[in-house]
Amino acid sequence: MNTNPGIFGIKLGNTQLFKEDGTVQRVTVVEAGPVTVVAKRTVEKDGYSALVLGLGERKERHTNKPLAGYYKKANATPKRTLKELRVSEEWAAKFEVGTVINLDELFKAGQFVDARGTTRGRGFTGVMRRWSFAGGVASHGTHEYFRHGGSIGTNMTPGRTLPNVKMAGQYGNETVSILNLKIARVDNEKHLLLIEGAVPGSKGGLVLIRHAVKKTADGGRARKKA
Repeated sequence: MNTNPGIFGIKLGNTQLFKEDGTVQRVTVVEAGPVTVVAKRTVEKDGYSALVLGLGERKERHTNKPLAGYYKKANATPKRTLKELRVSEEWAAKFEVGTVINLDELFKAGQFVDARGTTRGRGFTGVMRRWSFAGGVASHGTHEYFRHGGSIGTNMTPGRTLPNVKMAGQYGNETVSILNLKIARVDNEKHLLLIEGAVPGSKGGLVLIRHAVKKTADGGRARKKA
């Protein structure tokens, strides 16, 4: 399981930066904060190590009493989003309950990260949109089969449609991770992360940004532990 340090944030959208040489750098803006440590999970008590993070503010009148007491115990105001992040014991020991995580403690410009989010749901779609099929021929008397997928099975043997054949169905609304994205800028005051390239999910969606699994901080390949 990935236990690299990370943080949850809200995807704000895409913009661009201009480098010193005048080239354009296309980035995705993620608002990752202020994020408060609401609780901690320990190996001794829970069997694993994790941080419970709170993001965004919730009105107290919209918070029930048990949850309000949970936040009061952590000396934090009610949060809109509450997520648990698996981390190593060494990393969890750096934070106390009720503290706010600073982005400059986690990330720096030029560092490689992995982004995880939920893609936009597109409902029930056909094979041309879902799998980029070419469709049927549009000549020689073809009708009603312009956007069909074609043959899906065999004749005599085995005489059935095999599993995992690409067909029409639910498209999108699934968890996707994009690896080895580079951080272009860290704005600790505004709690913003500017990441090169595209981050999965729609505007306003919740995303998880972690240290890259397959690359080290300086861009080299990470070695597997023996």
